Amino acid sequence: MTGIGRRRAQPRRTAFGTVALALAAAFVAPCAIAAQQPSNDTVATDARVVGDASRTRFIADMSANVGMAVSTMADPYRVIVDLPSVRFSMADGIGRSGRGLVSAFRFGQIAPGKSRIVLDMTGPVEVTRSFFLPPVDGQPGRLVVDIAPTSRARFLEVAARQRRDEPAVAITRRSDRLDAKQESGRIRIAIDPGHGGIDSGAVGVGGTLEKNLVLGYAKTLAEALRATGRYDVLMTREDDSFIPLRKRVEFARAHDADLFVSIHANSFAGGVEVKGASVYTLSENASDKVAAALAASENKADILAGMDIPKEDSDQVKDILLDLTRRETKNFGIVFAKHMIDSLHSRGISLTSDPRKEAAFMVLEAPDIPSALIELGYLSNRSDESAMTTSDWQANTAEAMVRAIDGYFTTRLARGGGE
Repeated sequence: MTGIGRRRAQPRRTAFGTVALALAAAFVAPCAIAAQQPSNDTVATDARVVGDASRTRFIADMSANVGMAVSTMADPYRVIVDLPSVRFSMADGIGRSGRGLVSAFRFGQIAPGKSRIVLDMTGPVEVTRSFFLPPVDGQPGRLVVDIAPTSRARFLEVAARQRRDEPAVAITRRSDRLDAKQESGRIRIAIDPGHGGIDSGAVGVGGTLEKNLVLGYAKTLAEALRATGRYDVLMTREDDSFIPLRKRVEFARAHDADLFVSIHANSFAGGVEVKGASVYTLSENASDKVAAALAASENKADILAGMDIPKEDSDQVKDILLDLTRRETKNFGIVFAKHMIDSLHSRGISLTSDPRKEAAFMVLEAPDIPSALIELGYLSNRSDESAMTTSDWQANTAEAMVRAIDGYFTTRLARGGGE
């Protein structure tokens, strides 16, 4: 495509659209995302839950003593154990079921230099003790958390006391879309590999972890986009790091992205024959029950990682000017989705019977960046899983996506910004 990236056409906008973009700037503060690998100095080799509903103990075997911070979160009830960088080398499937007051647990990297264990509770609890037993006589060290039942009122009181206020972030104004602000003249694409760190996502029938598959594919796509010379590519994560859902959106906005593409791989329990790729755009009303269930599942990522979900400011959400911008952005996302489906089909990529869907995905909520979530295929389907893990499939699919992105921006630039 010769016209892409040569210049950034000035979009036509009404006064409403210009003001709306400025207003949207105040609603999501910029956030830089740095992705780093853990130092792996300390290794967690095993974990277990003992006791009953009156007293429960969680134990993790560790290669060395580590500092820990234990806190609680409600709705759902969780106990959070924050650690410095730890490498988890535990048996597959560990933590999927619990005992006593612990229904399940999970673990992983939560941020650069920080790891986390999340214990799901059957009800309100209190942490009566937490301590570390150092390694001795060839035995591993042990991280221990003792838990007892309590009332909801007491649980909420303790959780509120533990919660730390997040530091305020400076607000900056955003510049217009598709203008000539960048010296390079290139269009910016934000690629978001789903899940990561403590959040593994779906698990394939052959054991493939969604977080690893989509990261590898996203790197292939980024490389293909950069090779055109037309795009600057930004990755929300470049390693096995957990990034909260809203931080992914903030990252794209802080870096002035012109398009946001979130990469995932689906799974459908009890539907091993279901296969193929699909493309989702934002809508409060899901296109079908499957789309609604998938969005609900994906939107739990922050909860799974032991994060609080911030409440929206009703005045901001209801602002009419912001709503106009959201509608325009949503329409651009739909145009992009159509380009994507056509391109995937033309390259022989397997699609679901109804590949274009809508649902309320949190990562698609940037008010002024056209966004789409692409499910590459179904890890619950053995043939899909096998195909998605091959370099040939990934290269072919990346080429299809590059063509779709080319077509989308060619259309927008030809129409003076898409209106």
